[in-house]
Amino acid sequence: MAAQKIGFIGLGAMGVGMSKKLLEAGFSVCGYDINSDSMALVVDAGGSAATSPALAAADAELLIVCVFSADQAEVVLYGQDGAAETLAKGATVVMCTTMAPEHARAIAARLAESGHQFIDAPVTGGKRGADEGTLTVIASGSDAAMAAADGAFKAMGNLVYRVGDVPGAGSSVKMINQLLVGVHVAAAAEAVALAARAGADPKTVYEVITNGGGNSVAFESRVPNILANDYSPRGVVDIFTKDLGIVADAARNLKFPLPIASAALQQFLAAAAAGYGREDDCAVVKVYEQLAGIDVAASVKEPD
Repeated sequence: MAAQKIGFIGLGAMGVGMSKKLLEAGFSVCGYDINSDSMALVVDAGGSAATSPALAAADAELLIVCVFSADQAEVVLYGQDGAAETLAKGATVVMCTTMAPEHARAIAARLAESGHQFIDAPVTGGKRGADEGTLTVIASGSDAAMAAADGAFKAMGNLVYRVGDVPGAGSSVKMINQLLVGVHVAAAAEAVALAARAGADPKTVYEVITNGGGNSVAFESRVPNILANDYSPRGVVDIFTKDLGIVADAARNLKFPLPIASAALQQFLAAAAAGYGREDDCAVVKVYEQLAGIDVAASVKEPD
C-alpha cells in the first residue's frame, strides 16, 4: 500500500518537527514555507519541497496547515497559488493553526463548498512536543475526516482528543489552553523577576518552586532560559499577543470578565512594543527587568 501523501504548509518552529515525525512514520511529505531554510530541513529528512501552496497540495490526500494566524491560513488556501485550487476533491485539510472558532468555521464552510473535508485541529506541546512527536491534538471533525487523519495524528502526537464533530470546537478548547499558558508564562516571569529584585538567588528559587506547590509547566520550562539569558525562539512573544487577543475577543462577545488573562495580554503587548515580539515568549520578563532596573540572569549567585 502506497504511503499517504501529505502536503504540509507552515514549516516554522513546530512545523519542521511535525513534518519529520510524519516522514519517520513512513508518510510522503511535501512541504512549503516562505523560509527556504525550513524547507531544506524537510528535504534533508527525506521529504520534498514545493515552491507554492498550490504545488504542495497538488497530489496530497491530506493537507496540514500550521501557519501563524487565520489571515495566513486564508492566504495559503485562497491567495495567489493557493492550496485549495489544486487540492483534490475529497481530500482533508487539517488546520493546526490557532485561530478564533468562528474563523475555523468559516474556512470549513468554504472548503465544504469545494468538496473538501476539514478538521479543526490545533495542537499543544510546543517545539519540544513537535520534535519528539508528543503533541496533544485537539480535534473536531467528521468521522470520515478523522479517519483520514488518524495515522498522521498518531505520528505527530501521543494524545488525540476529539472534542466534537463540527469545526470550531477544537479552536474553542485551544483558546482555553492558550489562556492558561499565557497567564502561566507571564506569572513565571513576574515571579522570577520579583525574586531577583528581592535579593533572592533566582536559581535557588527555581529549584524550590519546581519541587513545590507553585510549580507549573511554564515555570519549569521557561525560567531556565531566563536564567541562561537565552531568548532564542521556541514559541515567540507575538504568539501570545495573538492568542490572548483571541481569548479577549471571545470573552468580550460572550460578556465574560477576564481580569487575569487581560493583565497577561498587556504584559506581552508591552514586550512586543519594546521590540521583543520575535524573541522567545519568556522574554516577557524583560518588561519587569526594565521597570525594576534588574537583570535576572546576572542576579544568579555563583557557588562559593
